[in-house]
Amino acid sequence: MEEKKQVSLPENAQRELRPGEEYKPLLDPKGTFKEVTPYSVAIGVLMVILFSAAAAYLGLKVGQVFEAAIPIAIIAVGLTSVLGQKDGLSQNVIIQSIGGCSGAVVAGAIFTLPAIYILGVEVNFWQMFLSSLLGGVLGILFLIPFRKYFVSEMHGKYPFPEATATTQVLVSGESGGNSAKTLVISGLIGGLYDFVVATFGAWSETVSTTVMGWGAALADKAKVVLKLNTGAAVLGLGYIIGLKYAFIICCGSLLVWLVIIPLMNVFWGGQVIDLMHTGLTQTIGSMSPDEIFRTYARHIGIGGIATAGVIGIIKSFGVIKSAAGLAVNEFRRKPGAQTEKPLRTQEDIPMKTILFGIVIALLAIFAFFAFGGVVDNIWQALVGLVIVAVISFLFTTVAANAIAIVGSNPVSGMTLMTLIIASLILVAVGLKGNAGMAAALIIGGVVCTALSVAGSFITDLKIGYWIGSTPRKQEGWKFLGVAVSAVTVCGVMLVLNKTYGFTGEGALVAPQANAMAAVIQPMMNGGGAPWLLYGIGAAIAIVLTLCKVPALPFALGMFIPIDLNLPLLVGGAISWYVSTRSKDAAVNAARQEKGTLIASGFIAGGALMGVVSAILRFANVDLFMTEWNAAYGEAVAILPFLAIAAYMIVSSLKTEKK
Repeated sequence: MEEKKQVSLPENAQRELRPGEEYKPLLDPKGTFKEVTPYSVAIGVLMVILFSAAAAYLGLKVGQVFEAAIPIAIIAVGLTSVLGQKDGLSQNVIIQSIGGCSGAVVAGAIFTLPAIYILGVEVNFWQMFLSSLLGGVLGILFLIPFRKYFVSEMHGKYPFPEATATTQVLVSGESGGNSAKTLVISGLIGGLYDFVVATFGAWSETVSTTVMGWGAALADKAKVVLKLNTGAAVLGLGYIIGLKYAFIICCGSLLVWLVIIPLMNVFWGGQVIDLMHTGLTQTIGSMSPDEIFRTYARHIGIGGIATAGVIGIIKSFGVIKSAAGLAVNEFRRKPGAQTEKPLRTQEDIPMKTILFGIVIALLAIFAFFAFGGVVDNIWQALVGLVIVAVISFLFTTVAANAIAIVGSNPVSGMTLMTLIIASLILVAVGLKGNAGMAAALIIGGVVCTALSVAGSFITDLKIGYWIGSTPRKQEGWKFLGVAVSAVTVCGVMLVLNKTYGFTGEGALVAPQANAMAAVIQPMMNGGGAPWLLYGIGAAIAIVLTLCKVPALPFALGMFIPIDLNLPLLVGGAISWYVSTRSKDAAVNAARQEKGTLIASGFIAGGALMGVVSAILRFANVDLFMTEWNAAYGEAVAILPFLAIAAYMIVSSLKTEKK
């Protein structure tokens, strides 16, 4: 049997390039490789169907949407190896890219569309399908012009944690050797660790200061609490994000949890503040810190994210102008004119095609709104189209930025903002009641899917950039993945609605859709939006920008629960520590890379075993040690967390020069 050649990413794959330095991917840009083949397309489509159905099922049943990219990459590596496929690495990128549509389209659909059933409004399969399909297509088309900016021009400036982990899986599976061994061992450790937590409850997934008497009193009286997620996958994510961004994210979290929430209790603890006119009767002082966060403080993060996104658009105006200029130049070019052909790894779908595609997609969305039973007349359809086009375009780069920095897409927050804006505008043009709610949710579904797919797709393109795939092929076949996923998700949703329903006893959880329904119903019946909180978030983002502090990661910290942010800081601190202990730069680089492999293994193992654990929960296989967890789970949880952190540090520091 032929021994595999040791393969690893170039040394400059994840750092900024020096002046005159060039990144050379694993696959030679001048070479020819099998990428799009009957095998890679067939397996990619199979992965889309399987993971779209599984993610929709589990997301609606247990309220958990898992990220499919890493499990798909692991399966692709295994299948390619067993079947002895040549050019396995290049084909696996296509499999992962097509298959990765599943998680993105599922999130776009189940965050919004089930709310239609929850509100008692009728909707048919074609309306759900077109909402998901057209949103996904629009997300791909809006993102492609920004590919070079995010994956090439910003090389080394964004950590791309999920893309890093997936790339390490693909590369290590191709080469074997020490890198694969490290990835497998850390994947087993991280996977078993997270599986034991989620399935057996041997210790709590989250440690809180309320575990101690003084902490519980502080949370009750002053509304001050800190929480730490003890998962291996989140720790690995923090390592890859790095100390700089992890620190900024945590600063946003600490501002909300240690300053804003306690101050709200001090000044307005005895008052009922119903900013959205939903009939709220609970005083702020009677709420827990988590309830204050969900009801009020999180909206500050949404305002910050939206404003940071607009600021980002303004700052990247040159990129937008360049993309628009390229499109204009293609239209001006005379037929048959000779142009220099770019390298294979720099080939995108022609800008002229992208522009035509955007126009056709927008016309299709207009026709869908006008003649698909979504709105009452042409004028309202035009208004809906403008909402979709403007918000999708503005927030596409926000979604890509968020994925590039923290590996998670704040699509639920951006969709909530979209629903509020859409509801206000639709009410203003005469669309209210059930018809207005259905229209707003379908419009929100298009936007949500567009942003979810755009965020997911930038990960695929970064993986392809590191490995050396042809972007044009990734872009073209992504449309197939979106279409197959949209059919699968909407079919599963119809079946689940008829089998379980989304309201009443025994109904599906659908937490995100329930939240959307709770927001939109009062809006369509004379309610309001928490504009004051959005304004505070906007002001914070503007001040941060003036102080030259990255506003988006800070705002993400305000929006994402603190228990998911604090372990990022721990992981980032470990990354800094292991990469600065030696006076020899080569040793530090080798240790940093070894830690990245371990972190990627933690993420991969956690993602894969998270799917298994969710399936067990769905099948009502109860292995959870409820009484033990309630009595001792939180008290002992910090010990295993410190153990895996120590493993990451010690194992990385043992590494010397390559």
